[in-house]
Amino acid sequence: MPGFEIIGEEEKKEILEVLSNKVVFRYGFDAERKGIYKVATFEKEFAKYCGVEHALAVSSGTAALRVALAALGISPGDEVITQGFTFVATWESILDAGAVPVFAEIDETLCLDPAELRKKITPKTKAIVPVHMCGARARIKEIVEVADEHKIPVIEDTAQSCGGKINGKSLGSFGKLGCFSFDSVKTLTTGEGGMIITNDKDLYIKASEYHDHGHDHNPKVPRGLEKRSFIGMNYRMSELQGAVGLAQLGKLETVMLPAHRKNKAAIKQALAKVKGVTFRKIVDPEGDTATFLTFSLPTAEKTKAFNKAMGEAGAGAIYWFDNFWHYYEEWEHLLEGKSIARTRYPFKAESGQARCHHPKDALPKTADLLSRTLSIAININMEAQIPKITQAIEKAAKALGH
Repeated sequence: MPGFEIIGEEEKKEILEVLSNKVVFRYGFDAERKGIYKVATFEKEFAKYCGVEHALAVSSGTAALRVALAALGISPGDEVITQGFTFVATWESILDAGAVPVFAEIDETLCLDPAELRKKITPKTKAIVPVHMCGARARIKEIVEVADEHKIPVIEDTAQSCGGKINGKSLGSFGKLGCFSFDSVKTLTTGEGGMIITNDKDLYIKASEYHDHGHDHNPKVPRGLEKRSFIGMNYRMSELQGAVGLAQLGKLETVMLPAHRKNKAAIKQALAKVKGVTFRKIVDPEGDTATFLTFSLPTAEKTKAFNKAMGEAGAGAIYWFDNFWHYYEEWEHLLEGKSIARTRYPFKAESGQARCHHPKDALPKTADLLSRTLSIAININMEAQIPKITQAIEKAAKALGH
């Protein structure tokens, strides 16, 4: 999965161009930078790649979500629907905006269930954040249809699925805004970093200003003399990150995704021989990023036994049901309302009254699915790993009598 596997001369070249003019900040210093604007160029190329009008580079995938929520005007008291299988940043961003995350069930795609989504919408729902988990796609067309019926904007959390498509259309471009992560373990990496994409010029301008302390980026005045329409924060990407991103983007379709798909297919061939194994529902397999191979067994007991046997053979899989970063029932800081704030905001108001409450057993369908689900992370350079993984699969199958 991680793009750092193929960091090489291309990234070095882009970085050295930044260092040669000594301008690492993305804005200003126009005379000194000699026409080199790596972040701006990265934004332009990424927007082109995704087939959208606008792209805004930010400091992380978490920042992308937070800025997108701000651009939509999400406020305290609002509700934002998302899913119970995602990275913690999805709902942390919602809480940081002062809104209340409302968790919905996933379906066989392991992403937000459109039918469940309908049940969660209330007059307080001001945004929906489906997450394209583990490299594959949510039923995003159906989700957007439900959202449009209620005139609710959709933010696509595409942190784990950069390069994914449905019928040739890029993930992140279906909703009002799409958010990406380029952290250290993502397919396209800048170490840290993220991107927001949109076709809505007004939302782009709001996001651009908010991520840079409210600067209106008026090209007619020097940096620092711009005006501000509202307050903002600092979620900027540096020129060094932009340089790495540019080089990595050039390898996404030519090196990264083809390698993922080849490696996933080789491992899937071995798993397909195991009785009782079923594979995750993939919306449009041709657009799969192939960063994870996700499969299920009939019961939680068999799933754990299969993974134990794989682990003993030196190639254990990811058991999401026990995962502290990605699964609702393991988010003790959310479920217990833990906060660093004196008032325990955002879980409680200053009066001490609860603002939101999340019971542990709220998502039984998600619990059932994840208790029977395993994932094998797919890397770019894993020729030496594949034989070991396939042998572990064969040993696990024999241990279960399959």
